[in-house]
Amino acid sequence: MSIPSHKSSAKKTRSVHAPQRSNGKLRVAAILEAAAAVIAEKGYEAATMAEIAARSGTQIGSLYRFFPNKQSLGDTIIVSARENLEVVFDNFDAGVKALSIRALADNLPALLLEQVFTKPALLKLLDASEDWSVKREEFRIAVVRRIAKTLTIYRSNLPKKSAEHIALVVLANTKAMVTHQKLPDFALRTLEEFRDMTRLYLQSRLGSSMSVKKDISS
Repeated sequence: MSIPSHKSSAKKTRSVHAPQRSNGKLRVAAILEAAAAVIAEKGYEAATMAEIAARSGTQIGSLYRFFPNKQSLGDTIIVSARENLEVVFDNFDAGVKALSIRALADNLPALLLEQVFTKPALLKLLDASEDWSVKREEFRIAVVRRIAKTLTIYRSNLPKKSAEHIALVVLANTKAMVTHQKLPDFALRTLEEFRDMTRLYLQSRLGSSMSVKKDISS
């Protein structure tokens, strides 16, 4: 997932048709599951509505009735991921003050791994080369803001701007860890080094009132 660039463009598109009946809801669920599978395998650009229809066992006309184009499918997957992210972060934030800094440093990247970096379709959508959806930028920004919110809950006197900077570092380190895990010579010891990096960094930034004072003066 790319770090937020604050650049976005949106194409006007017909709205997604939300079914009211149970059969329609099941059909939409099947379409979204098939779309996620195809996008995960081939990427957003190479995925086609025809293959998604075939994979979900849906007539192409019915697919277009629910989702007028591929962008609407991609946006729906991203919006669903963001809604789930918000719920998970809300639950995490409810108990975050009771955590040690070490536990925070371990659990926060683990949450990001589960909600973002272990979802191949979502990653393919976020990293797609086509600049097609404002929803992608909104998701990226939301991830950083949710991390920053967690940090300010944990340290109430942490300035908002400092929390956002720390959030970007945590996100970047988590992404680097995921990238390195794909390398053939990656070892568990390397994973522990990445964890130590986050632990030491958060300890330096959140471990005392002195580190917060530094943020204010810098």
